Amino acid sequence: MSAITLKGNPVNTLGSLPDVGFTVKDFALVDSALNVKTLENFEGKKKVFNIFPSIDTPTCASSARKFNEEVSNLENTVVINVSKDLPFALGRFCAAEGLNNVETLSDFRGTFGDDYEVTITDSPMKGLLSRAVIVTDENNKVLYTEQVSEIANEPNYEAALVALK
Repeated sequence: MSAITLKGNPVNTLGSLPDVGFTVKDFALVDSALNVKTLENFEGKKKVFNIFPSIDTPTCASSARKFNEEVSNLENTVVINVSKDLPFALGRFCAAEGLNNVETLSDFRGTFGDDYEVTITDSPMKGLLSRAVIVTDENNKVLYTEQVSEIANEPNYEAALVALK
């Protein structure tokens, strides 16, 4: 279990992020057209999993924008935004913001949060996903992880981007 905070108040997650060198698990996430996407859809690409509680919060929106901007210049790399938001909300946000360089996927009916151990287990945010980043290589091996210790804070973009190079 990871102990994090929300505005200084203790919050716990289901477990810990995968270790560097570990191969990430497959997933079934839903895009804004209600299509199911799995790890196979991103085969052969480096991946930045930008995991967050809800796109409708300023910090989550900022991280989606920042990764969209930074990773769009990298070859063979995809940003996969993941939250429990409904696919319609995620699609609306990306369309309004012009985010064309990311995949924004919903775990509203999946097990990603449990499989990647980022589900929040207590507090008013129980059931949502914590703020975390997982970077993998083309073969799905973990290069970098960050469990953001304070949910209201943005992730360390620079460290995630360095891991991709």
